[in-house]
Amino acid sequence: MVTVTHNKLVYITYSILDARGMVVEQHDIPVGFVHGANSGILPAIESAVAGRKVGDRVEITLAPEEGYGLRDESLVFVEELDNVPPQFRRVGAEVLFENESGETKAFYVTSIEDGKLRLDGNPSLAGQSVTCLVNVMDIRDATPEEIRNGRPLDAAPGTMH
Repeated sequence: MVTVTHNKLVYITYSILDARGMVVEQHDIPVGFVHGANSGILPAIESAVAGRKVGDRVEITLAPEEGYGLRDESLVFVEELDNVPPQFRRVGAEVLFENESGETKAFYVTSIEDGKLRLDGNPSLAGQSVTCLVNVMDIRDATPEEIRNGRPLDAAPGTMH
């Protein structure tokens, strides 16, 4: 039986649940990564699937530092409602800001009270622990190029085992 080891290409599906058990993110189309090859996948997920086989399901609790990060209050702004264009005067509106180097960041309107609008650039789950439910869908040997990239070259997993 093939298991997840170094330089194996692993395909997973996963769901992320908030502290109340509500699904906040779900990937039903398999996501591939090369185990141990700096793929960009969260280290806690990579560690949790090590030694697993196709069909295994793993539940992982991620502390804020391992998942969406801690809240950064410097990413919260309060603006006079009159200074905000009408299309952004609603809770949930997304506002994109660009810095001097051309990088953009999304901020969301989180409240409107007393003629003031509050914008928050933190991820909605910042500062919270989340639970990841990970399903191992496929495992195969990675090619040398996939090992260099940390990701699969094909768009879909191979044959299920």
